[in-house]
Amino acid sequence: MNASKANLINSISLIVLGFWGYIDSSSMTALIPVGMGLILGGCTNQIKKGNKLIAHIAVLGTLMILISLIGMRLPKSIDQGGVGLYRVIGMIATSSIAFLYFIKSFIDNRRSKQ
Repeated sequence: MNASKANLINSISLIVLGFWGYIDSSSMTALIPVGMGLILGGCTNQIKKGNKLIAHIAVLGTLMILISLIGMRLPKSIDQGGVGLYRVIGMIATSSIAFLYFIKSFIDNRRSKQ
């Protein structure tokens, strides 16, 4: 797997699980992951082509959504329990994996230049 595939999987996860959360709760804040998933999904082709600026924007977006999910949503989901907790854990997992693949690709690109 590479950064573009991990980004695509993460964006699909954010869209699907975020929209599912919106259907369950009717809370507009549940659409934040959906919006970020759409943005990240739009970055996938440029990441695949090697566009460094878009890759950095995507890693920043991934980090922002990851921090938001862990810092704000996870504690509430733990208190509430239920299926929402599993949705949040799923989004955290895919975002973490995508973030790690971004870091790995940045390190690999740096090494290939030396």
